[in-house]
Amino acid sequence: MLILLLLFLNLFLIFFLFKKKIKSYFYKKKISEKNVQEIHPIFETNEKKLNFPTKNYITNFFVVPNDYNVIGMTSDLEAWILSMMAKISNNIFEFGTCSGKTSYLLALNSSENCKITTLTIKSDEKIKISQGESKSAYRNIFNESKYEKFMFTNTKEENKIDVRFINSLNFDDKEFKEKCDLIFIDGGHTYSIVKNDSDKAFNMISKNGYIFWHDYALGKRSARDVVKYLHEVSKEKKLYSIKGTSLVYFKNE
Repeated sequence: MLILLLLFLNLFLIFFLFKKKIKSYFYKKKISEKNVQEIHPIFETNEKKLNFPTKNYITNFFVVPNDYNVIGMTSDLEAWILSMMAKISNNIFEFGTCSGKTSYLLALNSSENCKITTLTIKSDEKIKISQGESKSAYRNIFNESKYEKFMFTNTKEENKIDVRFINSLNFDDKEFKEKCDLIFIDGGHTYSIVKNDSDKAFNMISKNGYIFWHDYALGKRSARDVVKYLHEVSKEKKLYSIKGTSLVYFKNE
C-alpha cells in the first residue's frame, strides 16, 4: 500500500512539474505559429548588430508584483508586444479593462493624439451563461470586473483613455466601424462573449489594422471557449499565434 502511495505521489509530482509539456501531447494547435519579428516591421532586429534590437524596441514599461493578485494579466512578453503595436496605432480599442494594466501600457506607448477606448462591466452586472460554456470563464468575468478605478487613474495618460462601463454584448460598434488600428480582445472568455467581441472587432478594424486575442491556451479550462472559437474562425480568416505567448493575431489586409 505504501509503495502504491509513493508511486502515486511521484506521478503527481511529475505531472505538476511538467504539466505544460504533458498537455502539449494531448492538445494540438490548429493555428499557424509565427515569431514576433514576423508580425510587423517594427519588430525587426538589426542584423548588422548581431540581431540586437533596434531603438524601436524600447517601450515605456512597468512590472506588476506577483502579490498584486490580478487575474488574467498578460505576461511581460505579451504586454511588450501590445506596447510595441501601440506605437503604430492612433485609434485603439480594448474588450476587457480588468485592472487597466494593458490600457495604461497602450497609453504610455502610443502617440499624444491616440484615442483608446476600453470596455468593462460594473461589478453588479447580470450575465447569463449559455449551456455548454466554460463555468470557470464565467466566474472570471466577475473576478476581473471588480474595478471602478484603474492603474492609470489620476495619471496624465488617463486623458487618452475612454472607459465605458457596458456589457460588450450590448455595445453598438457602429461608432467605430472600420476605424480602429489596434483591437485587443481580452474580455469575457465564454464562447458567446468571445464570438460577440470578435464579430464586432472584425467590423471595427481598419484597413491593415490588427486584432489580438489573449489566452489562446490549450488545456486551460477558463480559456476553453477562446480556443474553440479561434479554431473555428481560423478556417475562414488568416490567424496566427505568436511563439512564446498565448496571443493570436489577425491583420486586415
